[in-house]
Amino acid sequence: MKILVVGGGGREHAMVWKLSQSPLVKKIYAAPGNAGISSIAECVEISPGDIKRLTDFAEKNSIDLTMVGPELPLTLGIVDEFEKRNLKIFGPKKEAALIEGSKVFAKEFMKNYHIPTASFKIFETKKDVLDFIRSSEFPLVIKADGLAAGKGAFVVEGLKSAEEVIDKVMVEKIFGESGNKIIVEEFLTGEEVTVLAFTDGKTVLSMVSSQDHKRIYDGDRGPNTGGMGAYAPTLMINDRMMEKINEDILEPTIFGLSREGRIYKGVLYAGLMMTENGLKVVEFNCRFGDPEAQVVLPLLESDLAEISISIVEEELELEDINWKEGSAVCVILASGGYPGDYEEGKEIIGLNRVKNEGVIVFHSGTKKVGDKFVTSGGRVLGVTAFDKTMQGALNIAYSAVDKINFEGMQYRHDIGYRATNVRREYF
Repeated sequence: MKILVVGGGGREHAMVWKLSQSPLVKKIYAAPGNAGISSIAECVEISPGDIKRLTDFAEKNSIDLTMVGPELPLTLGIVDEFEKRNLKIFGPKKEAALIEGSKVFAKEFMKNYHIPTASFKIFETKKDVLDFIRSSEFPLVIKADGLAAGKGAFVVEGLKSAEEVIDKVMVEKIFGESGNKIIVEEFLTGEEVTVLAFTDGKTVLSMVSSQDHKRIYDGDRGPNTGGMGAYAPTLMINDRMMEKINEDILEPTIFGLSREGRIYKGVLYAGLMMTENGLKVVEFNCRFGDPEAQVVLPLLESDLAEISISIVEEELELEDINWKEGSAVCVILASGGYPGDYEEGKEIIGLNRVKNEGVIVFHSGTKKVGDKFVTSGGRVLGVTAFDKTMQGALNIAYSAVDKINFEGMQYRHDIGYRATNVRREYF
């Protein structure tokens, strides 16, 4: 089987790495891929947003299955275009991917189907939102409606900071048309966890839970990023809680979309807040999370290619998905200045010194110049370790991090610190 993986980040490296272990897979292409992916797949210089070229490539090269990593091509309708040419592709169609592509759609959908989420209001003008905020209690959460690379949500502590965010999103248009509408939500307190699920639109099978670390600095300080690390599984989600997540959130979402004619195939990402009033959905994404994929996929015992084919063919109920015992930890190594401005082209030193069998380094923002690896993005590498215990995985991951360096390299020293310091009485 020949597979095309669309995307070029750490998530896609994890997908390619896992797919390469399948006896069903004979050849993997990645578009555009990255320097790390190039060691196990053939990289093709096609942008994830160039749907026509991707479709033409898949057709010309007789690709048996295409796996889509990032959200952009899904929200642009890549699945619809592939299926028009009878090409097999893993992911939701455009109308179903709207669950991530529009936060307004997602919030109204959750309200209609009684899926627990923060209370909210939707606004289309600066005047209306300011009038509402001036009579509200802080903190509040302000979100851009459309895609914003994981940076479209802002926690505001007062009127001044709220006005600044509204100007950036609605007036300066830092996220383009994604800021045409904004949502103002109540601020939820609790522990945020991620639960991913495989689904073919009829069957929903949840994966092991994980927890992302979105803030740039230790102790969850500083601005939000695309994710500075993750670990799995969390101690917060036991079997009873997972059943509740399936019954109250995942299944109602997939079946609700189906009732609207939005058949959802692929991976559904549920970002959840465990509050004292129960679970509430923070956001839905229409694909694997990044860096969550870098800790969840290493724990997947079953064949990802086999699962993916069963989803495309709507036979997921026949799959028995198994998970490894133990824990996985991912520490993201980022460029200096990220998530703001940063420089590229910094030589990465020490990758050849990371030889522990319990470690894999997933590349994100890297490229190869001659025989050297250099930085080419904000998040550069994801150092992932797995072990029988969480502490063991943490020790292995940070030992590997110590062997790697590039100018300006920054990372969090406390990934997983919440794993053993969380109350579990949420239900």
